[in-house]
Amino acid sequence: MIDLHYWTTPNGHKITLFLEEAGLEYRVHPVNIGKNEQFEPAFLKISPNNRIPAIVDTQPADGGEAISLFESGAILLYLAEKTGQFIPRDLRGREQVLQWLFWQMGGLGPMAGQNHHFNVFAPEKIPYAMKRYIDETARLYGVLDKRLADRAFVAGGDYSIADMAIYPWVVPYERQSQNLDDFPHLKRWFHAIKARPATERAYAWVERINPPKA
Repeated sequence: MIDLHYWTTPNGHKITLFLEEAGLEYRVHPVNIGKNEQFEPAFLKISPNNRIPAIVDTQPADGGEAISLFESGAILLYLAEKTGQFIPRDLRGREQVLQWLFWQMGGLGPMAGQNHHFNVFAPEKIPYAMKRYIDETARLYGVLDKRLADRAFVAGGDYSIADMAIYPWVVPYERQSQNLDDFPHLKRWFHAIKARPATERAYAWVERINPPKA
């Protein structure tokens, strides 16, 4: 059983995408970041950086005590290795997945996150910062679009944890002041993932625990 400590953010969606695709049994424990629940002592024991998501695997592969993990990329890699799914077994395929997983963790996620902050949430609108992160998001979308020009999924081959990591950060493209029509290969990939039944089930958690306000 996987206990998922989760909120409906891009990083949270990465893990529900994997769990739904893999068919793993899991329980969701909502951590309402709008109410600062990520700072509660019980949560900090498994996620010392006070960020969601985090998991506790009550049945780790080594048969030992429950294991907890934080950081969405580390969780995806752990779950892929636990199940043998969504990461290639061969050296070259595996390294392709890991490169693009780390590209998301070190590039698209932080830059799009700053885009969201300065363009949506910041109490003071700073034109330089807004333009900087809109432009950097566009650059990264361009990198991804070029990568997808001759392959169905980011790492080549099959759907992988790299796609699962990247997709949730493209979902709010309008908030990031991006137009998917400018990135046709990315757009095709985006809609293919959106249509997957597991993606629909993963995003159904939004309505269940954090529905949009009217």
